[in-house]
Amino acid sequence: MLEYTPSEIMITSSARALAGERVVFVGVGLPNIACNLARHTVAPDLELVYESGVFGARPARLPLSIGDPTLVSGATLACPMPDLFMYYLQGGRIEVAFLGAAQIDRFGNINTTVIGEYQSPKVRLPGSGGACEISIHAHKVFVIVPLSKRAFVKQIDFCTSAGHLAGMPGERAALGMPGAGPQLVVTDKAIFRFEDDTGEMVLSSVHPGVTLEQVRSEVGWPLKVSTDVKTTPSPTVEELRLIREELDPDGVYTRK
Repeated sequence: MLEYTPSEIMITSSARALAGERVVFVGVGLPNIACNLARHTVAPDLELVYESGVFGARPARLPLSIGDPTLVSGATLACPMPDLFMYYLQGGRIEVAFLGAAQIDRFGNINTTVIGEYQSPKVRLPGSGGACEISIHAHKVFVIVPLSKRAFVKQIDFCTSAGHLAGMPGERAALGMPGAGPQLVVTDKAIFRFEDDTGEMVLSSVHPGVTLEQVRSEVGWPLKVSTDVKTTPSPTVEELRLIREELDPDGVYTRK
């Protein structure tokens, strides 16, 4: 049996979910590695879009930040950020976008702004960046976040990025949000999807060696469980080789 880290199964699960996709909005860290892994495996024609103003990126090495010059290497286009957001994101050309979360609720609403009261928070987080616009305009959103009761909360402290809001059918469209919202949440223990009618998160897959009760214990609400919960396929030898030798050889994001 292959040994792999929690980060590596998050990366491989996210990469496989990109099969058949064409244009993905991505940040650095795990999403960046997942998208580049997908480009090497299930989605060879995938176009990577970075919010710093890069379309069709082919990073020559692991980028250190969203402003790392390596993102321009082999790119189809480098343009000002406002142009990228106006003509590509708001223009409806982004099929999938990856977001992270400090807090996420049962409807996929995301907080990356504050923990606690906004005026006097316990922790002030980085904020939205482009995530608010991304969550509204991308055709669909994939979220990568480790599973913990601190992150999967009954009620988020601040709504930075809209998910399925209160779970009312047609609510996003009524507010002029063209994207379909979150479709997938990948964690280090399980994978979640969302019901079409309620927009509520549903457990769809549990990683090898993880029990249903372990997943439930890290979620801050009564978790809905699919009638056909699967076991997440483990990373393959080739996927691990690509991650460890080509995409993150120093283990910056995948060591744990």
